[in-house]
Amino acid sequence: MAILKEIDHKDKDKTTAMQEQKLQELLLYLSLYSPFYKELFTKHSINIAGIKKLADLALIPTTSKDDLQQRNDDFLCVPAENVVEYTSTSGTLGSPVTIALTGNDLDRLAFNEYNSFSCADGSGNDIYQLMLTLDRQFMAGIAYYTGIRKLGAGIIRLGPGVPSLQWETIRRLKPTAIVAVPSFILKLIQFAKEAGININDTSVKKAICIGENIRNTDFSLNILGKKITEAWNIQLYSTYASTEMQTAFTECSEGRGGHHQPELVIVELLDEDDRPVGPNTPGEVTITTLGVEGMPLLRYKTGDICMYDDEPCACGRTSLRLSPVMGRKKQMIKFKGTTLYPPALFDLLNERDEILDFVIEVYSNEIGLDQVLLYLLPAEESEECDHRIRAYLQARLRVSPHIKYLTAEEMQKKQFAEDSRKPVKFIDRRV
Repeated sequence: MAILKEIDHKDKDKTTAMQEQKLQELLLYLSLYSPFYKELFTKHSINIAGIKKLADLALIPTTSKDDLQQRNDDFLCVPAENVVEYTSTSGTLGSPVTIALTGNDLDRLAFNEYNSFSCADGSGNDIYQLMLTLDRQFMAGIAYYTGIRKLGAGIIRLGPGVPSLQWETIRRLKPTAIVAVPSFILKLIQFAKEAGININDTSVKKAICIGENIRNTDFSLNILGKKITEAWNIQLYSTYASTEMQTAFTECSEGRGGHHQPELVIVELLDEDDRPVGPNTPGEVTITTLGVEGMPLLRYKTGDICMYDDEPCACGRTSLRLSPVMGRKKQMIKFKGTTLYPPALFDLLNERDEILDFVIEVYSNEIGLDQVLLYLLPAEESEECDHRIRAYLQARLRVSPHIKYLTAEEMQKKQFAEDSRKPVKFIDRRV
């Protein structure tokens, strides 16, 4: 079990006081150096001296992804010569946003991931095989790398894909942990099965899962998580993060939600009217970064819908924990009277052995209604397989989406179009 930091078990009053002190420092910093927030404070007649408590944040308007996309440069608080790293968002919900980091921001990013890997029972004795993009302005890649270095553990920078190379490297270098997208872990399992590799006889004992849910909102393993653990006796740790927040919420071995790092970010969960929601109630994750120099954010709405639990965790940590992402606000689908979020569709499609892989595409029809097209890689090309898939979707969704079957090569191109740095499972073409 990893050693807890002092902040992990501080009482709530002391943690709140620490955050409020850092909030006041942030507000002063933004009023001096941020073109965007200086304008926002003036426009809304906000006296930052009157913002002293976390509850006072409600007096400040929220910031949206649209603000970042339209006025990206106005969020920069330092001269260009102080920027040492330019990262960018993936552009899942519109055009990519550039996030510029100073040297201190990179140190903060490393500290964030040091905390995260420590929370996930990491130590200097581990060796991590990184099965993810480490270039293309991907913040997560450099974050994992620097965090693991700070932890003192070994690193194997192998990159994404190529199951045969992943297994050969595991055989040779004997990593104790992998960092990977869960759906790719399933591909590793399938390759091992076909190649006669005994995966439970390898050095890998845990996986840090990125980019996809492995749990339901009650923290039980979802279909994807079950498929992995039924085949491979390894400990799974789920993570939640975004480029904009420059901070991660990572599970401990209890698997009861991603732990908040209160020294690095203030988190609010807000309803449709921007009012805070209570525990175990869905709300939009809204963050205020602490200790960021280059592009700090104040009440930034991520678009992700989660719930939180503020009871102390059995691991000893007292900070709140976030549930898996229930969906993204802008990705909600209204299809033939049924409301759907992509994660729920992912679970349905992962459940069937007849479906080896998939991409979900949503578009608007001629009268502006949402339509769903499923690109599927079937286990076999037969009428019987097609019938089972369609009957299953009709029974579970009560509506029938359009289906187009692809070959393995076509699916690869669909998921990694235009040099995407991670597999694309959801494409939104709505106007």
